[in-house]
Amino acid sequence: MTRFLDEVPSLQPLKLVAGLELRGRGDVQLYRVELPGPKVSKDLATDAKVRLSVSRSHFNELAIKGHVRDWREAFEKGEAKATGIDQVMKLIVNVVERQEERSRTRKAKH
Repeated sequence: MTRFLDEVPSLQPLKLVAGLELRGRGDVQLYRVELPGPKVSKDLATDAKVRLSVSRSHFNELAIKGHVRDWREAFEKGEAKATGIDQVMKLIVNVVERQEERSRTRKAKH
């Protein structure tokens, strides 16, 4: 999570509570992720504006080695799912897309 926020610094000051559902073999673990921070607790995020659902094994891989592009691909392939308030979801997508565009522009200039 911190790597993702490091790569998209515009999201760091965002005040947001997200619910994270990690699916494993026969069980589901629920976490509450609060920004800025992130502050993570093993709790039901009843006040979440966004809910993320991903398999625990895929999340572990993304958390350790994943970059913004890897997260985007996981959502595009359906390996990760996000639901929530439409305006918040659109805001996050727009911020991430703008950051990816800035990164591509910087790489092209070098």
